Amino acid sequence: MRVDRAVDVYLRHVAIERGLADHTVAAYRHDLGGYLEWLTAHDIDDAAQITPAVVAAFAAERASAVPPPAASSLARLQSSVRGLHRFLVREGISDADPSGKLRPPKLPQRLPKALTIDQVERLLDAAGPAPGGDTPASAAQLRDRALVELLYATGARVSEVVQLDVDDLAHGDVLRVRGKGSKERIVPVGSFARAAVDAYLARARPDLVTRGRGSPRLFLGVRGAPLSRQSAWAVLQRAAEAADLTAHVSPHTLRHSFATHLLQGGADVRVVQELLGHSSVATTQIYTHVSVDALRDVYASVHPRAR
Repeated sequence: MRVDRAVDVYLRHVAIERGLADHTVAAYRHDLGGYLEWLTAHDIDDAAQITPAVVAAFAAERASAVPPPAASSLARLQSSVRGLHRFLVREGISDADPSGKLRPPKLPQRLPKALTIDQVERLLDAAGPAPGGDTPASAAQLRDRALVELLYATGARVSEVVQLDVDDLAHGDVLRVRGKGSKERIVPVGSFARAAVDAYLARARPDLVTRGRGSPRLFLGVRGAPLSRQSAWAVLQRAAEAADLTAHVSPHTLRHSFATHLLQGGADVRVVQELLGHSSVATTQIYTHVSVDALRDVYASVHPRAR
């Protein structure tokens, strides 16, 4: 099979049969497009011509590029190539996997950075006034407060939150979230977040929905269209600036903070895994790190000869 045809079949497989998110499929398409260009430049147009030596040469050339690619980008590229060739073997298109000996670069272990509880509260107050208070709020402020409250209360990814429909909140104090691979999970919603969302639904969304085409999405923009990931990101950036937070704040920062604060409060790591929608507990365990200051405090308070 021609390589371009093989790539096209694989991309349709991950998009339709595996149901991967649009941005994940776009990343695969970008990586495999570069792979296809490299193969074409080396006069390789049939999948049967790709040998382990060819894959190794491609990986080595990409790794030695100037400027050097980030280890995460190189790892993702190699993962895309391995996924393609494993698929071709499973489908009987190729007899062997030429990427079998490809080893991704070792990624540096980066501990997620979480906000303190005080910083989260400042961020929430900067997004919009709390529901039930005396401060008047615009439709945008009510929406922004509800959005930030929900991100922190559920630990959901920003892509998951902007895809929520109003009906996903129909179960009261729980939320139905559609995660990676279209997998659904149920996440509790705390009283503060629920109050903020209820205020938005009652006092802001009816006005916003009349400006558009009646979208079922929970969060809408000023013209009534579904709120995009980029717009949700901008909401958080404005709130972080208004709260005078010097630390980098992104939607994923709130996800990290959600997990860290739960574990610090005594939650079981497997419960947090379920809430975050991680397929492996190993992914969740990166949140179980303990700061040096916390170690010192515990040591000083319990060791008989610490003082």
